[in-house]
Order: sequence, then structure tokens, then C-alpha cells
Amino acid sequence: MTTAATHDGYRLHLEESGQGSPVVFVHEFAGDHRSWEPQLRAFARRHRCIAYAARGYPPSDVPADPAAYSQENAVRDLRSVLAACGIDRAHIVGLSMGGFAALHFGLAHPERVRSLTIAGVGYGALASGHAAFREASLQAAERFETLGSARYGPIYAAGPARVQYQNKDPRGWQAFADALCQHDATGAALTLRGVQAARPALDTLAGPLGALAAPALIIAGDEDDHALEPALFLKRTLPASGLLMLPKTGHTLNLEEPEAFNRAVLDFIAAVEAGSWTARDPRASGEVMKLS
Repeated sequence: MTTAATHDGYRLHLEESGQGSPVVFVHEFAGDHRSWEPQLRAFARRHRCIAYAARGYPPSDVPADPAAYSQENAVRDLRSVLAACGIDRAHIVGLSMGGFAALHFGLAHPERVRSLTIAGVGYGALASGHAAFREASLQAAERFETLGSARYGPIYAAGPARVQYQNKDPRGWQAFADALCQHDATGAALTLRGVQAARPALDTLAGPLGALAAPALIIAGDEDDHALEPALFLKRTLPASGLLMLPKTGHTLNLEEPEAFNRAVLDFIAAVEAGSWTARDPRASGEVMKLS
């Protein structure tokens, strides 16, 4: 275990395991660095794995200043993690909020990315649902503040795209919910307001995303309704992307279906490192086939 210093003077908690090409895991809003345990155990057999707690998530620092929380700072924090670990380029694996951070990191620092895994992206990702997502995020922030994590955590953990996990693996879901109940309520509220509610819709970034050459794997659960259209948008926009849809699966992908998730991402990384994950063949443009 170690820490990374952010550009603005905060400390981020890191955990590391394994040797080989580096893989950095970026957690979702309802998780933290512990959420990646099934991946650390599997990936560390062949990769150097780093998971960290975002700012606002103990044991990382919890800034009291609302201005400390933003999508831009999430990108800067990921860069600080790479710097602290002495890593020039890494495979970046992100879920939900972490998937947005990974994607924005790829846009800001394409030279630091070997590949991007973008999973569960996500509610409010497109302009059509952005206002509703912003309002839902602000309401959730208020509930974390008024009820506290111990009371509101179980409610949040049983959302429409989380019950799939609860039904498949009640014990695993309970551990996930218990961990959420331990979150710092101030950090959760400020993250919801500054990172979640304020992030830009991805379809307003279609031009830069279309120029992002990094190999990308997009993963969504087919019962994570808010992630379906964004997943298709990203597949159609990112030039070197593949799309995996996990059946009968919700939002908490890496915990709900760890074997399928691990297998897909490990195979993807292996293909990238072998040089066989390439941009889409321009002949596969989706146009109507012309018969000779």
C-alpha cells in the first residue's frame, strides 16, 4: 500500500499487486478501491495491478472544498496515480464514474494509454438524459447529507440496475452494500455534485472521441438500461472499439459477473499487446452491401 499526491495537495490511497504490464482500475461512485478485489486476484497473475480510492473516498483524503471535485480533477488524479507508480503507459479499466474518468483520461493523455476498458457508461452519458441525471445526482447528494451513508447506502445499493446483483449473489451484494454504508457522506455528496452532475454529455464530445485511436473495450449489462444507448454511441464513435453486452446483468458488472468480466478484459488486453486489436476495417462501415 502507498499513496499518490495530487496536483492540489491531497493524498490518494493505492493498493498494488502483481508484476507485468500495468493495469490501473478506476472505481465507480458506489464502490471504492475494494470493489476491484476479484479483478486484482485474477489480473495480478500476469499484470502489475493498481487500484486506488478516488478523492472523497477514505482512506484517500476527503476535501471539504466543493471546488476540489470535478471531472477534470478525476483525470488529474489518475495521472497522479501513474506518476506515483512510475508508470508511463497503462491499460486503464474503469466502471461507471471510473469509466468516464478513463475515457476523459484517454482524451487528455492518449500517449499514456495502452488500452481503455469502459464499463457501465452510463446514466446521463448522452445529452438526451443529461438533465434528468443531473437532477437525480443532486437529489442523491442531498440524501447522503441528510440521511448519512449508513441509512442511504442500502437504498442506493438496491437501485434498478443493482437488484440483478442482489438476486444472483445476495452475499456478494450485501458486502457491496455494507461497504457503501461506510462511505464518507460528505465525500459522496460532493462527488455527486462536482463530478457526476457536472460532467459533460459524451455526444457533445463526438469529434474528439472519434479521433481517439486507443484500443477500447466497451462493456454493458443488458439490464442496465441507462448504459445501453451510450454503449452503442461509443461503439459507433471510438474507431478501435469493441462492444460486449453481458446478458441478464445490471450495473455492478465486475462484481456481478466477475468471471465473464475478467475473461473478456484479459483477452482484450492480450489482443492489444499482441497487436491484433486494430481499428475497424473501413469496409465494415454499416452501409448497405452493394452486389456486383
